[in-house]
Amino acid sequence: MKEDVFEVKGKKYAVSLETVLAGHENWVYGIHWQPSFMDGKCITGGTVEQPLSLLSASMDKTMILWGPEEESGVWVEQVRVGEVGGNTLGFFGCQMSPDGSKILAHAFHGALHLWQKDPGQQIKWSPAVVVSAHFNSVQDLSWDPEGEFLLSVGSDQTTRVFAPWRRKDCSQVTWHEISRPQIHGYDMQCLAMVGRFQFVSGADEKVLRVFKAPRNFVENLANIVGTSMEKLLASHDVVGLPEGASTPALGLSNKAVFQGDLTIKSTQEEGQDINRVSDQYKESYFHPLSLTEPPPEDHLLQNTLWPEVQKLYGHGFETFCLASDAAQTVVASACKASKAEHAAILLWSTSTWKQLQALPCHSLTVTQMAFSPDSRLLLAVSRDRTWSLWRCEDAGPKASEPRFSLYTHTSKDSAVHTRIIWSCDWSPDNKYFVTASRDKKVIMWGHRGSDEPVGMNNSAVTPCSSVLDVGDSATAVAICPSLLSDQSYLVAVGLEGGQLLLYKWRPADDLTSGSDWSRCAESDVSQSHTLVVKRLRWRPRVCQQEETEGWNHQSTSVQLASAGADHTVKIFNINTLAL
Repeated sequence: MKEDVFEVKGKKYAVSLETVLAGHENWVYGIHWQPSFMDGKCITGGTVEQPLSLLSASMDKTMILWGPEEESGVWVEQVRVGEVGGNTLGFFGCQMSPDGSKILAHAFHGALHLWQKDPGQQIKWSPAVVVSAHFNSVQDLSWDPEGEFLLSVGSDQTTRVFAPWRRKDCSQVTWHEISRPQIHGYDMQCLAMVGRFQFVSGADEKVLRVFKAPRNFVENLANIVGTSMEKLLASHDVVGLPEGASTPALGLSNKAVFQGDLTIKSTQEEGQDINRVSDQYKESYFHPLSLTEPPPEDHLLQNTLWPEVQKLYGHGFETFCLASDAAQTVVASACKASKAEHAAILLWSTSTWKQLQALPCHSLTVTQMAFSPDSRLLLAVSRDRTWSLWRCEDAGPKASEPRFSLYTHTSKDSAVHTRIIWSCDWSPDNKYFVTASRDKKVIMWGHRGSDEPVGMNNSAVTPCSSVLDVGDSATAVAICPSLLSDQSYLVAVGLEGGQLLLYKWRPADDLTSGSDWSRCAESDVSQSHTLVVKRLRWRPRVCQQEETEGWNHQSTSVQLASAGADHTVKIFNINTLAL
C-alpha cells in the first residue's frame, strides 16, 4: 500500500496501512483504543507506547477485542462478546476500562452491556451487573403492596421490576432492574398491582393483560433483596406455578414454561431422537436462573418474563389507565375516548377476570383512577375537567361480586378545575381526596366540617382546601400514606416542567387566606425530571434492612417514587423531621 506523507505545522507525518481487521458482519459504529499503561500508571507525557488492544462494536450484536500476537505482531481477534437472539438490534458504541479488564457497550435500544475478564484467565469474559432503565417515557409505576419492589411501564414497550440489591460483602444498597416481566409490541401506558406477585397492564391496544410471577422470580427476588423464601411464600403459593415464561416468535403473549418442559428440552439436547417437527422447534427459550445479584441485559431479555394468565377484552380504543382496590377483588380500567360511549369505566373481577360492570359518566378520556384505602369508593378524573365518585354497594350474602353505583360527581357547572384533570389520590384515612389539573390547581375534597370518611354521610362532597396554585401544569399528585407528626397531610405534586413539590396541608375553617397549604420542599435542578412527571407513588413501607448510617428509615423518613417522560424512575428519601 502507498505511504501517504503530509506536513502539519512544520512536522512531517507518514501514514501507511498496517492491517485490515475483518470479523464483523454488519456496520461498525464504535471503536475504542485501550489506554496505554506503564507500571500500572497511565502515561501523561513522553513517548506513548503502542496501545495494547482495540475494541470495536457493531450492529451485528457483537464486540470484538483486537490485539497483536506476541510472536508475529499480526493483529487478530482476541475476544468476541455479545448477544444471541432477543428482539434488540446491535451496539452503537463501546468503551474499555484503563486496565483492560472491563468492556462496556451501549445498544440500539438504550441498554448498557458490561463484560469483565475473569481473574487469571485471558480469554474468558463474563457479563457483569450494570445499570439498566427505560429508554423511552415512563408512563406509570406501582409498588408491591409490601413495598419490597417497584414495577414500571413505559413507551419503550416494556414492563420492568426494580428492587434493592443488598450485597453480602458490604452494607451498600443499590436499586437495580431484576426482572422484565413483559416485552411487548405496543407502547405501554398503565399498570395496576393485584396482590404481591400479580399485575394487570395496558398498552396502545384494546386488550388488558394479566401476569403472574413464576417460581423462578420469587426465588431470585429472595436472594437479591436479602429476604427469606418463607416470608415470600407466605403470600404466594408456588405449588403448580410455572418456572418461567417465553414469548413465541412474532407473538405478544408470554407462554408459561413448566418444569416438565425444561426436562424434555434438556433430554433432547443430550442427543436423543427427535421424531416430531414440533419437538425440533420448541418455542421455549427460557432457562431458569439462580441469581444472587441483578441479572445482565441478555438474561433480562430472555429469562425473566412472567407468564400471561389472562387477556381482558372490552374496550373500543387504546387503554389509558388502571386501578385496583386494596382488597384485591376489583380492577378498574379506562381507554382513550372522544365520546361518552367510549369513556365508560370497566370493572373486572380478580377471581374470575370477567367484566363486572360498565360505569358511564364522563364524556372524554378518564385520565386516572384511584380506589379509596378501604376499597369502598372509586374516584375517577377526566379530560372533560370533572371527577366522579363511585360507591361500592353492600353486596349482601347472596351476591358474589361487588357492585358500584354513582355516588356524586362534578359537572361543567359545578367544576372547579378549568382544564384537564390529570391526577388524583386519596388520604390514608379516607377523609379526603386530591385532584391536580393542567390549570395549575391542586384541590382537596371531602365533607367540609365533618370528620367522617368520604361517603359516610349525606352531606355534599365539596372543596375542603383553598385552591393551591403550583405555578405550572400539575400532572401528578400523591398523598403520603402516613400523617406527619403534627397530624398534617404530606402531598407531593409533579409538574409538567419536571419539578417535584412537597406541601403540608391541614384542614382549616377559613379557606380564603390559603394558610391551610404550606410548601415544605421542592426538587432542585439535579433532582427534578427534565420532562413531564407522569406518576408519583409513595412507598407503602420501608424495609428495616435498608437502614443506613445516620438515616433511620423506620421513624423519620418516607420514600417517594416518580416516573418521568425523560425515561427515568427516581426514588427519593424524604426526612419528615426536616419538613
